Amino acid sequence: MFIQYIKQYKFIGLLFIVFITIFASVLFLYNMDTEAVLYAAILCFFVTAILIIIHFNHFIKKHKNLLECADKAILYPLLVNEKLPINTNIIEEDYNTIIQTILVNYKNQHAKAEASRLDMMDYYSTWVHQIKTPIAAMRMKLQMEDTDSNRTLLTDLFHIEQYVEMVLCYIRLDSESIDLVLKKYNIDLILKESIHKYAGEFVHKRLSLEYKPINRQVLTDEKWLSFIVEQILSNAIKYTNKGSISIFLNDEDILIIRDTGIGISSEDLPRIFEKGYTGYNGRLHKKSTGLGLYLSKKAANKLSCRMWVESELGKGTSVYIDLHKTPLEVE
Repeated sequence: MFIQYIKQYKFIGLLFIVFITIFASVLFLYNMDTEAVLYAAILCFFVTAILIIIHFNHFIKKHKNLLECADKAILYPLLVNEKLPINTNIIEEDYNTIIQTILVNYKNQHAKAEASRLDMMDYYSTWVHQIKTPIAAMRMKLQMEDTDSNRTLLTDLFHIEQYVEMVLCYIRLDSESIDLVLKKYNIDLILKESIHKYAGEFVHKRLSLEYKPINRQVLTDEKWLSFIVEQILSNAIKYTNKGSISIFLNDEDILIIRDTGIGISSEDLPRIFEKGYTGYNGRLHKKSTGLGLYLSKKAANKLSCRMWVESELGKGTSVYIDLHKTPLEVE
């Protein structure tokens, strides 16, 4: 830091050395006593050293203040101007004017972007709720007659419902606030509801379900934990052509959903929670949006529970949800 300080004020330092040299030369040329010349030079250097220490200390404080402003600018960009140090010269005043101009422009752009985002959220939220009505009507009509074609259409309609629900969850998870209701829930009630929702998919693909009542209460949000479980079940069913899907809770309160499906390749595994990443399986089956696990991970983060996946190609996949990795408190 001192080297940077010297570089910044090197012109003043060089100017001071020139003046001291001129002063000493004049005294020497006029045959002044050498001791007097040295005394005057030492005194000047001593006073200069004190002034440099004081100024350098002020320089350090200002530097730290600006670093704090830079850190706060990431979270609170609109408050940067209030935290800036007081201007000490016209150049700093010019920089402050530039910053104020940028902040005003940022505020205007931020307000426009936020208004546009809210309009988009309102539109899609309204669309999701409106589209549910014709979907429900179509389901009732298709259930009136039990035929092979109707059963196929009901399956397709179920997938449409999934995608519609995913849109709504996507909007809510990206909003600044999320409607979390944390309290103790019987995990069996959440799991059974999700399993019942996918019962037709299990029957259609002739997959067996290994699940026994857990009889355990967990502190969570029912809606978002259900969403996570349903997304995992959806993927498990989609990529399991034969065998079974197991759901259980181990002794460490980690919920595990395991399938005997096609598995995930080792090169895809580190990126499965990335937005829009489908991997080899998604490209092969052309059914993946790359959003299911991404949204599940985001929801798990909102619930403060860790989520990870272990898989082996051709042998199946296990998804782990640590329901008590981070302690939660009921408000």
